[in-house]
Amino acid sequence: MTLARHMTRRGTLGLAISLAGLPAGHWLIRPTVAATSPIVRVWKDPGCACCNGWIAHMRQSGFSVTVHDTHDLDAVKQTRGVPEALQSCHTAVVGDYVIEGHVPASDIERLLVERPPAKGLAVPGMPQSAPGMDQPGVPYTVVLFGAADGDRPYAQH
Repeated sequence: MTLARHMTRRGTLGLAISLAGLPAGHWLIRPTVAATSPIVRVWKDPGCACCNGWIAHMRQSGFSVTVHDTHDLDAVKQTRGVPEALQSCHTAVVGDYVIEGHVPASDIERLLVERPPAKGLAVPGMPQSAPGMDQPGVPYTVVLFGAADGDRPYAQH
């Protein structure tokens, strides 16, 4: 038996042991929401670096993203029905939902699974800990907006 073959078996055994301690959903082969979700269409200012950071976060999370640079974001936000109090630096659309600002990919995946009757999700302003801003330590809230019973917190980070 060669060392390479021995290491492969040992590596395989170690991986199996490691995976045995995880909940089944973490190691079973299953399609992700991101892999089967609609394309994320983003409208942003052409010079915004944090928007590019959020786009990179979405792509790293498995989403396909198309980008539309514009100098008239107010018109995009108004057309998409984003309340002024919830606005941020970019606006996106995923399927039937509007995504305003630096919403984490995991919250968008959850939204696409749960499908609540609402307009979308927003992270108002530009919290420093949000994806694309990447300066940990500042808590922020993701807001579900446009629901029949009003806007409400959807996630805390």
